[in-house]
Amino acid sequence: MNAIEIEGLTINYDQTSVLWDLSFSLPHGIICGIAGPNGAGKSTLLKAAVGLVKPQSGRIALLGQPLRKMRQRIAYIPQRESIDWDFPITASDVVLMGRYHQFGFWGRPRPADRAAAACALEQLGMSAFADRQISQLSGGQQQRLFIARALVQEPDLFLMDEPFRGVDLATEKSIIELLRRLKNEGKTILIVFHDLHMAQSYFDYLLLLNRRLIACGPIEATLNSQNISRAFGKSQSLFEEATALSAKTRLGMK
Repeated sequence: MNAIEIEGLTINYDQTSVLWDLSFSLPHGIICGIAGPNGAGKSTLLKAAVGLVKPQSGRIALLGQPLRKMRQRIAYIPQRESIDWDFPITASDVVLMGRYHQFGFWGRPRPADRAAAACALEQLGMSAFADRQISQLSGGQQQRLFIARALVQEPDLFLMDEPFRGVDLATEKSIIELLRRLKNEGKTILIVFHDLHMAQSYFDYLLLLNRRLIACGPIEATLNSQNISRAFGKSQSLFEEATALSAKTRLGMK
C-alpha cells in the first residue's frame, strides 16, 4: 500500500485546465518535494487531496483509503498568505485546534491536549510566544506555529504548501531536521517548494508538475536538466545559472 495514489486526476477552474490526467504514487516514509512554475497546479494538488477542491475526474487514495476515512490521519498546512492573521487568537490556541478531533469543537481541551500543544510549541522553538496574538508573530514564527498545529494532530501524512517561504535559513534548517525525524518515525511528507537548490539535500522524492505530470520518483532519478527544462521551459544553462545564484544567495554571498 502506498501513502498516496492518484489516478487520472483532472481539475478545471471555470474553463481552464489546472491539472490534467495526473497519475502517480508515492511510498510511505519519504519527504517528497513538489516543484513547478507558477500556475503549475502544485497548491491545487494539495487542496484536492484534502477535499478543498473538487476534481472533474480521477481517483485519490491517501494511506490506501478515500479521504473521508483517513481525514484524521492527514495534516494540511496551507500557504501562510491564506490565513487571517488578524483573527483574535493566541499561538497556543491555534496549536490546540489540531486536537479538535479528539475533544470536539464544543468540548474543552484536556490537560493531555494542552501538554501536547506545549510540547509542539517547544519543538518548534515557539514556547515563549504561546500567549501572543498571532498577528504579532513574524512570518517565520507564523510558519512554525502551523507546523506545531500539524504535529499535535499526530498524523501519518503531512501536506505542506511552501513551509519555507518567508523563513530565514536557520529556521528552514530546523524545520527540515524536524521533518526528517518524522520521516524516520514512518511519516510521509509532501512539500510544495520553489527553491530548486534545496531539492537534492532536502528531499528523497521529487514530483515535477506543469499542469500535467513531468516526473515523479527518487530525487537522483528525477532532478536533472531534461526534466527541469520540460517543467520550467528553461535551457540547461539557464537552470545551472539559476541554481548557482541560488546557492550563493543562501550562503550570504549575494
